[in-house]
Amino acid sequence: MANAASGMAVHDECKLKFMELKTKRTHRYIVYKIEEKQKQVIVEKVGDPSQGYDDFTASLPENECRYAVFDFDFMTPENVPKSRIFFIAWSPDTSRVRNKMIYASSKDRFKRELDGIQIELQATDPTEMGLDVITSRVS
Repeated sequence: MANAASGMAVHDECKLKFMELKTKRTHRYIVYKIEEKQKQVIVEKVGDPSQGYDDFTASLPENECRYAVFDFDFMTPENVPKSRIFFIAWSPDTSRVRNKMIYASSKDRFKRELDGIQIELQATDPTEMGLDVITSRVS
């Protein structure tokens, strides 16, 4: 397990699942959670490739922070299929201040563990990570 600057460890499964998403494309998304008692980041949920963006956003809790990675497929204006890996820091306004602080202080170190992230988003409510926002970031 790797140590994060905030004292949070990163469970090996976090990197393993990310590598599967990146290289084998066996997952559409991964939701990560900080286990405060164990002081580590763990995989909370993995979405299979058939799932879409709505499935992903529905898997994020309404009042708690999470880190997430989403493999977004799209077509270029030239009709070429492409994909981008998004890192999303979900920090809803309604979550506890302590929760937000722990996620904010651990984010950069955790993100560095996931080699291959192409675009980062910070979202405090669902409109900040709507499909329109995702689409605008790849064009």
